[in-house]
Amino acid sequence: MTTGASSPPFYFVLRTSFSLLIAPSTYVLMLSSNDLLEMDCRIVAGSKADLLALSSTNHFRDDLYYRLGVMVLEIPPLRERREDIPLLFEHFVVRAAAEYNRPIPEISPAQRHDLMSRPWGGNVRELRNVAERFTLGMPTRVDPASSDDNTGKPSLETKLNLFERQLIEEALRGCSGRAAVACERLGVPKKTLYDKMRRLGISTEEFK
Repeated sequence: MTTGASSPPFYFVLRTSFSLLIAPSTYVLMLSSNDLLEMDCRIVAGSKADLLALSSTNHFRDDLYYRLGVMVLEIPPLRERREDIPLLFEHFVVRAAAEYNRPIPEISPAQRHDLMSRPWGGNVRELRNVAERFTLGMPTRVDPASSDDNTGKPSLETKLNLFERQLIEEALRGCSGRAAVACERLGVPKKTLYDKMRRLGISTEEFK
């Protein structure tokens, strides 16, 4: 759904008209038919944008907003509910292990620290992708434990990797995953950036 332009694309106009048509009704008229079909359904809509603010600037239809906005639930981003990160990550790991017929890998204290310290700009979808790669044994941003002692506290190398990762991800997020632009912002050659991304398990696809 495109909500940032005053002239929405044709497919959005069709969806809007359809929603306005069925929202107050319990019947649907199918194409190439004269028979009304009774229906019992609820419409669940989601948006990252403030639709009420957009409707006040004519970037979103206010009549559609008030038809859909019977009950509004605000779900905070993952970075604002970090206590959910370990539980969600373990859930996705268990689900991926069952789906791909793989053993469930253990998560070390340093890896948990890594999970909790990340900004998670891609929210739950990004967390799920990392959990699947972690289960498959592929490079991820959840690095193996590296500590100076047996306390599980991250070592200097791990902290440096976390800091470097955050800088790279911030650059990629700011340019929608375009590596060439990220290189300019970071002031490094493209090969250097790709080598670091490969080592840290960063993929541009998660920022597009």
